[in-house]
Order: sequence, then structure tokens, then C-alpha cells
Amino acid sequence: MNPPPNKSFPVSWDQFHRDSRALAWRLTSEGPFHAIVAITRGGLVPAAIIARELNIRVIECVSVKSYDHQNQGNIQVLKAINADLLAADAQEKKILIIDDLVDTGATARAVREMIPHAHFATVYAKPKGREMVDTFITEVSQDTWIFFPWDLDFTYAAPIAGGTD
Repeated sequence: MNPPPNKSFPVSWDQFHRDSRALAWRLTSEGPFHAIVAITRGGLVPAAIIARELNIRVIECVSVKSYDHQNQGNIQVLKAINADLLAADAQEKKILIIDDLVDTGATARAVREMIPHAHFATVYAKPKGREMVDTFITEVSQDTWIFFPWDLDFTYAAPIAGGTD
């Protein structure tokens, strides 16, 4: 039996904004948070929305590279977390880590090791990485590729079942 074809899940700006606000609503019972750490680049947009909704003013980022445009590779930390936030986490002040997606959990695992007491939230989660996050909004299958709004342009989309009629 052949494996199912990879699926795509295109997300519009409107949908991503709604899903990020839904994540903020879900996080209200977990706070208040001292700061947000956004995982760049995907976590920057939801972090901005969540920071606004939860009135969080301290925003930091950690730059972790694990993908090119479609393939996952080794984890590389390109920019570490600010020492002040690492100290705040050690004092168990509430830190919120935000990313757009947890896929295999490799990036999440690396960031969790940096700030182990933080609450980790993503907009979308896949089964292999779901255990690494505390809060998420939508689960998608492992074989689904999410196309975020910053990855998309308006073009023709072929019907799922094929054909042109």
C-alpha cells in the first residue's frame, strides 16, 4: 500500500489572525506572563498578536533554523535568548514561548532546554511535536504542509480530485 499523498493546508492572513487571537484567549488562564519569547521567524507574527491581546510588553526572540523552504534539517541557534530572560525563567517568572507551528518537536525541544520553566504555545501542532507544547489551537496531520500567509501568493489551485471541469 502506498502512503497517502502529502496534503497542503493554506492559511490566509485572516485565518492566521483569528487562530492567533484564539490562542491568546486560551492563554488568558495561564498568565499573566512576564515576557514572550518568539521563535523566529514563524513565531513573530503570532507573538505580536498575542502580546497585544495579553498586554505583554517584554518581547524577545530566539532565532532557530531547522527548515529551508520545505525540508527539515539540523537545529542551528542563530540568536540566543537574552540573559535577563534566562535569569527570569530561572526565578520561575512566567515566560511564554510562541511559535507558529510545532512539527517534529525538534525546535521546541531545543528552545525548551534553554528556558525550561516557560509555557510553550503554538498556533498549529502536528502529532510528532504536540507533546512538546502546552497550548495550541489546531492540530493537523503529520503529512500536511502548512502554507502560511507570508509564504503564499494568489495563483490558480488545481482541484483536489483532479480534472479541469
